[in-house]
Amino acid sequence: MDVKQAFRSIKTGQISPVYVCYGTESYVMNEFIERLLEQLVQPDHREMGVVRFDTAETPVDDIVDEAEMLPFLVPSKLILVRDQVLFASGKESARVEHRPERLLAYMAQPSETTVLVFMVPNEKLDERKKLVKNAKANDSAIAFSPLQAEELLQWLLKRATNQGRTMARPAAEELLRRVGSDMHALAAEADKLCLHAGTGGSVTLDAVTSLVPMATEQNVFKLTEELAALRTEAAIALYYDLLKQREEPIKLTALLVRQFRNMLYVKELGNQGYSQQQMAAQIGLHPYAVKITGEQARKFSQERLATLLSELADLDFAMKTGRVDKALGLELFLLKTSSRGAS
Repeated sequence: MDVKQAFRSIKTGQISPVYVCYGTESYVMNEFIERLLEQLVQPDHREMGVVRFDTAETPVDDIVDEAEMLPFLVPSKLILVRDQVLFASGKESARVEHRPERLLAYMAQPSETTVLVFMVPNEKLDERKKLVKNAKANDSAIAFSPLQAEELLQWLLKRATNQGRTMARPAAEELLRRVGSDMHALAAEADKLCLHAGTGGSVTLDAVTSLVPMATEQNVFKLTEELAALRTEAAIALYYDLLKQREEPIKLTALLVRQFRNMLYVKELGNQGYSQQQMAAQIGLHPYAVKITGEQARKFSQERLATLLSELADLDFAMKTGRVDKALGLELFLLKTSSRGAS
């Protein structure tokens, strides 16, 4: 079952007795759980109607016993289980003994008054396990993968609409550039902007630039853009702003190394015919970050990126051994790099 179908099913009251939610997009997974809560348990019944477990601490027998037990003073109950043992490839804790066959038997005849949800914070399930095969055969497994760049944009626009506001597309794009792809942070900033716009108002590009600060990693994205465009003055001004925010030069150097390395990876994988989604899985980045990194990588040759990485490694060593003042060393690197450009 895909995520959109799962949300639609909940909205229409078609709720499965067992769900296996897996993936790295915790924001959407938490939102799915919240929709289940709204449908199954009234707010003043949540203390009695919601039970939480962790398979690292609780044997599956206890979880199934709770699932089979009739709810107390409420019509139905929701059992939420954090798991990296039963459905993922994590090793079982020596302190907890699990009997997967007990859960398999329950999944064949689940309780009518219980909804059992396993939350697996892993990108993939262990396809070799009978529990996983059973969940997929019964259409109970839901993958919560990171949203694509366009999906994130549409999600931001819809979030504003749901609050009685409008958000211009350039404003949403700038919000993504400033905050990054973390949906928790995006939601907080979007809600703040909607509050500022007022009922019936519009979230504008000017509002985003004036009210939303650049995250450190996004500032490093911007810094590499300024270096590639030979905008030395802008690059140094941005660096000084980061120093005023008490960002450590060694940390900034590490972020630059990561960004230039990712650009080199994207460039090499692009030459091999990889799609953005495949690159994201290979490198371990969000698809939106791959898109932005790819745009920056086009401005640099592979040879130039390799040279910059070597120079940053030398700078990092000099900083950590006290051979150069940290702030001055990074400033000199930025000055030299921006004067040479990307080629």
